[in-house]
Amino acid sequence: MPRDVELVLHGEPVTEGAGVRLRRMFGYYEAPMFDPFLLLDDFRSDRPEDFIKGFPWHPHRGIETITYILRGDVEHGDSMGNKGVISSGDVQWMTAGSGIIHQEMPKGDAHGSMHGFQLWANLPASHKMMEPRYRSITAAEIPVAHLPQGVTASVIAGTAHGAAGPVTGPAADIVTDPGYLDLTIPAGVTHEHPVPHGHTAIAYVIDGTGTIIGTAGGSAGETAVANRTLALFRRPDGAGTAAEDTVAFRAGADGLRLLLFTGRPLGEPVAWRGPIVMNTDEELETAFREVRAGTFIRHPVPAGLGR
Repeated sequence: MPRDVELVLHGEPVTEGAGVRLRRMFGYYEAPMFDPFLLLDDFRSDRPEDFIKGFPWHPHRGIETITYILRGDVEHGDSMGNKGVISSGDVQWMTAGSGIIHQEMPKGDAHGSMHGFQLWANLPASHKMMEPRYRSITAAEIPVAHLPQGVTASVIAGTAHGAAGPVTGPAADIVTDPGYLDLTIPAGVTHEHPVPHGHTAIAYVIDGTGTIIGTAGGSAGETAVANRTLALFRRPDGAGTAAEDTVAFRAGADGLRLLLFTGRPLGEPVAWRGPIVMNTDEELETAFREVRAGTFIRHPVPAGLGR
């Protein structure tokens, strides 16, 4: 039986970095409901003045940031010595762990458009201070699962069971066991998708219209969705032994495209200030004290890398 919808959000405009205008779909105040996810930003814009100032050098600790680009280029660099450009269809999966300093500078495309999303995932206390790591995943490395009735799923993390067998994304060995799918459902098609039992599940519509099919008090219910609609699904109460349950969608006349995120809840205290997320206020104070003292990076910064 498909999960019911717990919450629907449409986000709010915020300004971050050096002056980047974006839409925050959920963040600090909603994070407890979205565990293990902390934040989702939608930075789609066709106006360079909305994004060109970018996100200059800044620290992170205790989290992972996942950036998915649909259109345009983002130049990046970090304190591990990684630098380059992520482009249309690419993903940057950055595990801050014990601490990283990086910058992300959106450049857009030839038409002045920059379309993408950034998701933050929390790290458990046991991995807050793990060694940082960076993964650059190109569009060509992201497999596509072909599902019934013409539904397709680009699999960034997790697994989708296509007609030719299971398709697993390249972002593997992640602590919170996340799933990250880009699902496209043709017009008029109803699609029911499995999600791990007990895991948080979130759908974010990025194109088209349709409905989410769920249950409410034992009766069928539907929630209308369109571009920039986010739905959090109600987690099962823990009863039963099912390995997975489902979420269900019906595409409207113009089809439906959505990002589907799933992850294992951590159930831990969250102490969050700006770009750093720990478990206690004392850990936060330590982190910011180290930033001020220049001792934040636990692994050497390559010579010549600025901040």
